[in-house]
Amino acid sequence: MRKNRPGFTLIELLVVIAIIAILIALLVPAVQKVRESAARMQCQNNLHNLALATHSFHDANKSMPASMGSSWCCWGTWPILIMPYIDQGNLAGLYVNWGGDDSTGPRYSAAPNTTNVSSRRLAVLTCPSDMPNMPFGGLTNHNYAANHGNTDYGQAATLNGVKWAGAPFKPARNKFQSSSEITFQSITDGVSNTLLFAEVVQGQGSDLRGFIWWGDAANFTAHNGINSSTPDVIYTPGYCNNQVDLPCTGTPTATNPTMMAARSRHSGSGASVALCDGSVRFVTQTISLATWRALATSRGGESVSID
Repeated sequence: MRKNRPGFTLIELLVVIAIIAILIALLVPAVQKVRESAARMQCQNNLHNLALATHSFHDANKSMPASMGSSWCCWGTWPILIMPYIDQGNLAGLYVNWGGDDSTGPRYSAAPNTTNVSSRRLAVLTCPSDMPNMPFGGLTNHNYAANHGNTDYGQAATLNGVKWAGAPFKPARNKFQSSSEITFQSITDGVSNTLLFAEVVQGQGSDLRGFIWWGDAANFTAHNGINSSTPDVIYTPGYCNNQVDLPCTGTPTATNPTMMAARSRHSGSGASVALCDGSVRFVTQTISLATWRALATSRGGESVSID
């Protein structure tokens, strides 16, 4: 007499498969949440290290680093100046003509700077939640920008009724000068109430947002809010890759001049920032625009806090 061999029936097999599918469906969001939490922690650690490096520069030079050279856009920005304080002193030493102009040497976009520095991707300048990009010539975008205040890139005295009230970063006054002549002591709003750095999102394709080797993108302003639906303004259409979650325009106007907002791809609808005291916070995009702008000023006299 033939005995039946033990095994699963089709119904039992389908039940097991269904249970496994449910467990996987429950596990995937949990894994994604853990990954994002780790990415946000790394991002905030990067900002903390940049803030500490800025303090070290200030201690050594009795002034904040300039956001860029006195000729503006193309002859060096703040990351080069603080590299010696983030274990990148050798890389900083390879950068040529910081703070000069075309008459004194190459730009960020020419050799040997392209060969040695601006084609590198530095982990301390990169948020793991974002998508790395190289807009042209193998040069890299990154994710952290310096606070240029509450108006536009050029720190206009007034923009759409908003009065510029100081910022911790500004361009150098003189050729080859690396300091901005701003001190932490001159930040009368208080170093714990003033933004130092904030996240920005790397533009994709030829988009220059996050291209911090270049003066325009090395800073952010708080004229528009975090993850604003108002487009960032780039100086020409060819370097604006407009996207639903990363809007931009390449046509500056008098009331909408060149400026870029703080942005991130973190869950939680906000962005991480470093304050001038070296502390790091995650600021939600629901913060009022008035408070956000006040946090960007260094001597506005406002009473604000993000705690």
